[in-house]
Amino acid sequence: MKTTSRTASFGPYTLDLRSGELRKFGTRVNTGEQALQILLMLLESPGEMVTREELRSRLWPENNYVDFDHGLNSAVQRLRDCLSDSATKPRWIETIPRRGYRFVGQVEPSGQARPSQELQAPDENGDGPFLASQDDRIEIVDHSDRIVVARKQKVAGTLFVVAIVALASISVYFVRHGMARTPPEIHSLAVLPFANLSGDSSQDYFSDAITEELITQLGKIRSIRVISRTSVMRYRGTKKSLAEIARELNVDAIVEGTVTRTSDRVHMTANFVQASPEKHLWAESYDTPASSILSLQGQVALAIAGEIQVQVTTEERGRLAATQRVDPEAYDLYSRGRYVARTQTAESFQKAVNYFQKAIQKDPTYAAAYAALGAIYAQWVPGENRPRDRMPMAREYARKAWQLDPTLAEAHSVLGTVELFYDWNWSGAEKEFKQTIEFSPNDAWAHRWHARWLVSQSRTDEAIAEANLSLALDPSPDNWDYPIWIFVLGGKADLAGRRVGDLLELEPNNPWGHFELAQVYWLQGKTEECAQEYLRADELFAADPDETEPLRRALASAGAHGYWRERIESYQRSAASSYVPAVMVAAACMRIDDRECAFRWLEKGFAERDDLMVNLRVEHAFDHLRSDARFQDLIRRVGIPD
Repeated sequence: MKTTSRTASFGPYTLDLRSGELRKFGTRVNTGEQALQILLMLLESPGEMVTREELRSRLWPENNYVDFDHGLNSAVQRLRDCLSDSATKPRWIETIPRRGYRFVGQVEPSGQARPSQELQAPDENGDGPFLASQDDRIEIVDHSDRIVVARKQKVAGTLFVVAIVALASISVYFVRHGMARTPPEIHSLAVLPFANLSGDSSQDYFSDAITEELITQLGKIRSIRVISRTSVMRYRGTKKSLAEIARELNVDAIVEGTVTRTSDRVHMTANFVQASPEKHLWAESYDTPASSILSLQGQVALAIAGEIQVQVTTEERGRLAATQRVDPEAYDLYSRGRYVARTQTAESFQKAVNYFQKAIQKDPTYAAAYAALGAIYAQWVPGENRPRDRMPMAREYARKAWQLDPTLAEAHSVLGTVELFYDWNWSGAEKEFKQTIEFSPNDAWAHRWHARWLVSQSRTDEAIAEANLSLALDPSPDNWDYPIWIFVLGGKADLAGRRVGDLLELEPNNPWGHFELAQVYWLQGKTEECAQEYLRADELFAADPDETEPLRRALASAGAHGYWRERIESYQRSAASSYVPAVMVAAACMRIDDRECAFRWLEKGFAERDDLMVNLRVEHAFDHLRSDARFQDLIRRVGIPD
């Protein structure tokens, strides 16, 4: 230490450098050995950074990196707890993200003996005046945020030091209280996949769950744009710099972090970095009981919002600050279910259902698990169950989730899809979609569903605005197909064509890209090119290449007409043993202008509650049916508003 003093005093704290005892107003504070050693190292060079590597060599010379990282973060958090300190507004210990720590507090200067030898009462923060022997104090000069230790010198020098300290302290006061601080211009951010530090890749589902939950919590704040989970997960393990990632996602800042889980506790670190110019804004580590993990994520979201000083409404703050406890085993089952459901196959959906049901058995009050079950049943997998088999169950689970938590966005989202695509309750669907967006304004799918509701009523401009917003929230090319479909239904061939061209340039074998390009060609009157692209999509979707051989032969021998005739026959064969959306078959009938075929299948679609029935006004395959009274009657029965 750069002093011969026996004690170091700062604020209400006095550290005996010989015994290693830390006291606050004379009362001993139990720091623990590792936290104490960190404090000693920081006080050896106050104002100067102590690197993580220096701390490692002193405290954990034999441990591996993962143990050290976890141990250091826990020890620093322990020290902060002992000092009533905060990483977001540090009074004593400042984090230098990824590099180390620095003691930034003012150690009591020499020559400032108190007129009374009695301890004064602490202030409202518990950090009032204290008394330390004049001979035992470390002298400092505070240059704004740098503290330099100085030896005692003659009286004139001491007076000069005191004057500098006083002036610098005024400066520090204004900086630390925000009077001279300009918040960074952060209007958008992305949360990168949190690193799983367990050393066990089978635990990736848990770190992904932490990532997704933080995205969900941040997404509740309307004043900042938060990128969706599906767009950020592709950066797991990436070698790209934060600046590159920020450019690709078009965001101002990045949140990254780590997760480690023990049997009953979760340790998490989070770093918040401005992208351009790159600047570390905030960092914190947390150690919490596993049952409090949901509440923790809301706290992290509020801390980040506070750092960049974005507007958080009273309602948003209340939802983020709400205490949420969950049975740790139920949360684990729920996290596994979310993880396996991402592959979106019949098999993965069934596995997810099993996990969610087990989570509910473990914790019958777990609203998110009910909502997730509802979301699974609201989705259709080609060849699988009919709307009448699944949508009532989706409604039941979503309503249960809503009863348990009326502010749960996913519950409203599922209810909205049931109202629109199954009940054909247009006003009810609008209410639920608006509620979803109110509670989760950054939910890309909520904006997609709302766009579909709008475009189905020919409210094209509003629908395109919502579709574009969903693209901003979920910019990954993997998720462009739905907004492109909105553009197609809205009759915007040029807009859809440009976007699908960009998609296929990035991903030439994206099946949905070729599917949407086929629809663009139909809008443009290019019937042969349309059939060729549909065939290409068939080939990319097919699990068995032989399945598409009849379609290839039909297109080669009889052109587009032959392709569609064979496609209709293929649909009919499939419908004998599995569910085929009837409106899809009716559209194929109209590709060859077979109206009676189209009406047979449209009536079947009405009876089966096919979700594609909501597109009757805007599906361009039906343009030649619009003057037919039977078609107008179908629109009336579905209840599509004028």
